Amino acid sequence: MVLPLSLVQLQPIIDSSILPDGTHIADSALSLARHFLDVYNIKYGLLNVDDLAIGLSPEPDYAAAVVSPINDVIVHEWLPVDPRFRASLIVSPVDPPLAAREIHRLGHHPGVVQVLIPSWARMPYGQRFYHPIYAAAAEYNLPVAIHPGSEGVGIAYPPTPAGYPSTYFEFHTGLVTSYIGHLISLVTEGVFVQFPTLKWVLIEDGVSWLPPLLWRFNKNYKALRQTTPWLTQLPSEYVCEHVRLTTQPMEEPYNPNHLHQILGMFDAGHMLMFSSDFPHWDGDTPDFAARGLPPALRPRVMHATARELYGLPQGELA
Repeated sequence: MVLPLSLVQLQPIIDSSILPDGTHIADSALSLARHFLDVYNIKYGLLNVDDLAIGLSPEPDYAAAVVSPINDVIVHEWLPVDPRFRASLIVSPVDPPLAAREIHRLGHHPGVVQVLIPSWARMPYGQRFYHPIYAAAAEYNLPVAIHPGSEGVGIAYPPTPAGYPSTYFEFHTGLVTSYIGHLISLVTEGVFVQFPTLKWVLIEDGVSWLPPLLWRFNKNYKALRQTTPWLTQLPSEYVCEHVRLTTQPMEEPYNPNHLHQILGMFDAGHMLMFSSDFPHWDGDTPDFAARGLPPALRPRVMHATARELYGLPQGELA
């Protein structure tokens, strides 16, 4: 079997995730700090809990009851272990007022820097149904991030507009379609007009889809903007100001210059942030991610943009 190039290069991070005693690096906060942050000289690590299935429950009280102890463990047990840790609050979008209540409960904590929701939803995230989440996040100056992987499960919609895929390969390749739908909705429904300080982070869905979407978005705005009179800027301008993306998993064309060209088609220096996706099997080390970037972009992507977004001192973010 021929392994993809990224798997060959990332084998060390896969192998090193299991410690000699059989435990996983991420089994404890102390282990994660020693065996990942220390090894790669990472100044700050943002903890995103990969338990987004809580948003798939049709019973909102149950979903809200599940997220609170998860957030308590991260905030009260993991953050105190190492001053480099920062946390995302995970909330369920099924009942936005309950999600807002969770944000108000812990959003003031200095170690909390982000709100995390799943990339699936019963309706596009631009609709006013979700405004309580955005109002609470904006009150604490917390970006809202979405993470893929729960599409097609529970009460979620199918993973693609065409229906259900047969393989994980197909599923993973098409995940970006939900991001596209949400991003179009956020702009056209006026979320960034209603909440002018709100930032939005699109985690783990690459970058190559963004430039052609913005071209199409701007073209249609010129012809159809009478349907959204609250928009006073081009869609691409709202996206550049309010939206950030992450590097993992970024596209890996055989010709690296092709990726560099794509990164030049949008303001990657202010929109793209390094992410490790650790401890997933296909996670990226900082040096691996940096090698794929044009040298001029590396300082911004590897630390400066995240530092500005999350209000961090000098350092890198995983």
